[in-house]
Amino acid sequence: MKSFKGTVLVVGATGRTGAWVVKRLQHHQIEFHLFVQSGEKALGLFGPEVIDRLTIGSIEHAEEIKAAIGTAAAVICTVGGNVTDPAAPPPSAIDRDGVKRLALLAKENGVKQFILISSLAVTKPEHPMNKYGQVLMMKLEGENEVRRLFSEPGYSYTILRPGGLIDGPPMNHDLYFDTGDKISTGVIDRSDVAEVAVISLFNPEAHNLTFELIQSEKAPQSSLKRYFKHK
Repeated sequence: MKSFKGTVLVVGATGRTGAWVVKRLQHHQIEFHLFVQSGEKALGLFGPEVIDRLTIGSIEHAEEIKAAIGTAAAVICTVGGNVTDPAAPPPSAIDRDGVKRLALLAKENGVKQFILISSLAVTKPEHPMNKYGQVLMMKLEGENEVRRLFSEPGYSYTILRPGGLIDGPPMNHDLYFDTGDKISTGVIDRSDVAEVAVISLFNPEAHNLTFELIQSEKAPQSSLKRYFKHK
């Protein structure tokens, strides 16, 4: 029995966190569609069976977003500006304007649930990361639009602010959730962020909340649902 009814649009599915979101959706047997910039990369990651679940494009372009949304019931957005590449679009184009555009068009086209993966420390203008195109400030502006649009009755949002992203298998650590952007530092496996994003789809405790998350002690987990109650 599926834990979520409807199709989830994964935006940025070929990124390292996005790829884990796809894997966790598969684990929970939830239908998905992929919005990616490279179809070749998507096929390489997920195999030829996703060929009918792909839309190629960018959140910089409204018509491409509309084509990707289709009949999706929910969006999980994993995109972020590449601040290390001078040739890449600036954070203002992706983390702010792109996320705003995506959220608005998602709502206009029938999406009821929006899950955004943001970052720790977005409310701290003095943070060193803001030296790179004010990336955290741009993420906060994107967050604010998601909250504004999806807090109305009949809609919901979940905004995840993970610590530093590292690579490792899921469900191997205790996690720590908090609200109010009080966690100053910490790391978390991308796989666990992906799992939290996916189970946010069908756990009401996660709806209409913004919270920070990092990992703590190593300990096998059977589910991450209980952490929503600890924020």
